[in-house]
Amino acid sequence: MKPVNLTEKLKLFSDHWNPRIVGALNGQHVKLAKLKGEFVWHSHAEEDELFLVVSGALKMEFRDRTEVIKTGEFIIVPAGVEHRPVAESEVEVLLFEPDTTVNTGESDDPRKREDLDWI
Repeated sequence: MKPVNLTEKLKLFSDHWNPRIVGALNGQHVKLAKLKGEFVWHSHAEEDELFLVVSGALKMEFRDRTEVIKTGEFIIVPAGVEHRPVAESEVEVLLFEPDTTVNTGESDDPRKREDLDWI
């Protein structure tokens, strides 16, 4: 039981769309990621996802609207809802989601990550 410093953990990597695990509880993973550009449209049939913006501004596109999530804000994407994260400039996010969640959901994309590193 030790504090996790998000700033220090985020300094450990620079690549985009490649989440790292920084904690786990009750079958959930706490992940950090850096995002830049457009991701793939996808959904997660069984899993909700929480995106908390640590720095920057994230656009979360849904088929019927776009929400902008700013530093210090979060959005929860319910299971089954198709969405696409978009970062016009680099965004740092904390993700909270079940440990079974694959970043691309049910979509096939070269940025798919199934075996994540712990940092």
